[in-house]
Amino acid sequence: MTRVRNAAATREKILVAARSRFLADSYDTVALREIAADAGVDVALVGRYFGSKESLFKEVLRGSEGPLIDGAMRAADLPAFLASLATQEYGPQDAEHVERLLIILRSASSPKAAAIVKQAISEDVLEPIAGLLSGDEAQIRASMALSVLMGTTILRTIMAVEPLSECNPDSVRRNLTAMLAAALAVDSSSGPGVG
Repeated sequence: MTRVRNAAATREKILVAARSRFLADSYDTVALREIAADAGVDVALVGRYFGSKESLFKEVLRGSEGPLIDGAMRAADLPAFLASLATQEYGPQDAEHVERLLIILRSASSPKAAAIVKQAISEDVLEPIAGLLSGDEAQIRASMALSVLMGTTILRTIMAVEPLSECNPDSVRRNLTAMLAAALAVDSSSGPGVG
């Protein structure tokens, strides 16, 4: 039992060190040796627990929060749920959500990191959202909703752009829910007879 607990603690120390490094530097400039040194472990342990820098980066992006969308959620609840994510008041317990966005932005110029981010977003966010939607172009509608959600979250938290960052969260939530509902809705203008 102690060995399992120690393994879990070591794995967590590596993840914390990796998250800190990926927050401070771009994917391409972070080295596994630096992460291992920060975690106080041999670099071979990083490989043993995560296999590669790519796998470790993917694990950092996924975080400990679990899937964004609960499988029991209904499509009708998505706009309000997503709006609540972008308008919640972030305290120390919610830092991981904002940190993941910072890591994505910091490593966006790396082709390797961009491919990992693209895969993680597709598997963890877009596919689950699209899976709840009915009608045509579910992936496109899910992508549009995510772009609204990420843009709002970045402007409110990371960039702290006023008045968005300072205004009443209830007002932002109401407007954002309406925008997300529009992004997720089936386009009725492309019905029969419309070119």
